[in-house]
Amino acid sequence: MTPNVEVVGQESDPVERSWISKDALLYAVGVGAGSVDPLAPDELKYTTENSTGVEQRVLPSFAVIIGGGGANMGAVGEINWANLVHGEQSFTLHRPIPVEGTLVSTGKVTGVYDKGSGMVIAMEANAKLKDTGEPLLTTTMSAFIRGEGGWGGDRGPSGPKNVPPDRAPDHTVTYVTREDQPLVYRLSGDRNPLHSDPAFATLAGFPRPILHGLCTFGFTGRALLHTLAGSDDARFTSMEARFARPVFPGQSLTVKVWTVGAGEALYTTENNDGEIVISEGRATFTA
Repeated sequence: MTPNVEVVGQESDPVERSWISKDALLYAVGVGAGSVDPLAPDELKYTTENSTGVEQRVLPSFAVIIGGGGANMGAVGEINWANLVHGEQSFTLHRPIPVEGTLVSTGKVTGVYDKGSGMVIAMEANAKLKDTGEPLLTTTMSAFIRGEGGWGGDRGPSGPKNVPPDRAPDHTVTYVTREDQPLVYRLSGDRNPLHSDPAFATLAGFPRPILHGLCTFGFTGRALLHTLAGSDDARFTSMEARFARPVFPGQSLTVKVWTVGAGEALYTTENNDGEIVISEGRATFTA
């Protein structure tokens, strides 16, 4: 298709999104919290709301569930969702996410790029808490639409970024995903059948359903939270990454982290074959 590039830069009308305690708990379980040790204090505060002496908190990467409102990818043109691949994702927290609340978000398409073999659509959204007007979070994401390039548009930015230093990582964390992981994660909102329907996965060119990219992102975010911010969500301020290859349910995820400055780290995530599934990762945190 020839995309409608006139939508680039046009800010959406405000969109509201509400969540409650259960939504944050379900998300935490969906990205593996508590799977290693259900009673571990560093994760119990993200998976329960009534444990003695434990105040419920919200995983920072929950931002990708409640954020993004108003950024209308469909305004670019008719999209074959079977050909869509999540390219990049980021979030920046302006304060910790409350256990329940309502946000007001505005979004926009920030770029539509012709990559030859496909098209990239980039988006951004900013959200404030409805009751106070306090800035809460900013999210960005890009999607690659296979087979929709070649229309002569701007190629857009390219080349690697956030390249880890040539030395051993400062932290390495490995988690194992469950075979039913996408069936739990999809209950947080992404019901794309690519992650649950074998026939749809075959149509998209995969031998079986794949894990949600944002589920892999959430597993990675947990590793970063525990290694960089002492498991304290109030110290975790941002996270960005590029999705390099799909993950199949049941595979392990190894997160390698390099601290590169005060409050800054770079990271990659690998599957159990040593293949990078999340690349060009960067996270920020406070001391």
